[in-house]
Amino acid sequence: MIHFENVGLRYGVGPEILKDISFHIEAGSFHFLTGPSGTGKSTLLQLLFLALRPTRGLISMFGHDIATLSGRRLPRLRRRIGVVFQEFRLLDHLTTFDNVALPLRIQGGRESEYRHDVEELLNWVGLGERVYAHPPLLSGGEKQRAAIARAVIGQPDLLLADEPTGNVDPQLAERLLRLFIELNRLGTTVVIATHDHSLMAQFEDAPVWHLNNGYIEVLR
Repeated sequence: MIHFENVGLRYGVGPEILKDISFHIEAGSFHFLTGPSGTGKSTLLQLLFLALRPTRGLISMFGHDIATLSGRRLPRLRRRIGVVFQEFRLLDHLTTFDNVALPLRIQGGRESEYRHDVEELLNWVGLGERVYAHPPLLSGGEKQRAAIARAVIGQPDLLLADEPTGNVDPQLAERLLRLFIELNRLGTTVVIATHDHSLMAQFEDAPVWHLNNGYIEVLR
């Protein structure tokens, strides 16, 4: 599904942020990405989201060579990816419901078809009473849960999550983890960047990649 070969990335003429990154991701797998802050985890997720192109190396995703893919075709591939970044990227002029429903609306769905699913998911992540609130009125944890709901509502082929349980209590973190597990069982490939070792401990069989000084190694 995804193949990185000797990928490097630098901003401008500065030093490389990522160096000789190589890995394979099989469809339907579950992976963790860890490492010290500032070592490029978010940058690697940006590459996986096709928001950045590498300075060097090969990236193949969904059967496409990213280096030769035209800019016009990138949005279609991105629709196959659900993403939760730390800055959330909710649209302030939309309600919580409309933010979460946005991927379905972009795909051409009608509200009468997806309203129940969106409301059910918002209840699941503890936002059932915040359906019509706008992002400026939400707490950081509520924004994070709305971003997670938006990322998973369309059952994407690939889910990328950057510290998805960082702003929630342990009980809600467990509930969100069950959501990721269920999505993975339905066929979604999941990559989670986290410092939460208790989270990783619940997936003893999931590969853990450690990113440090721009290089990646497999811990298990």
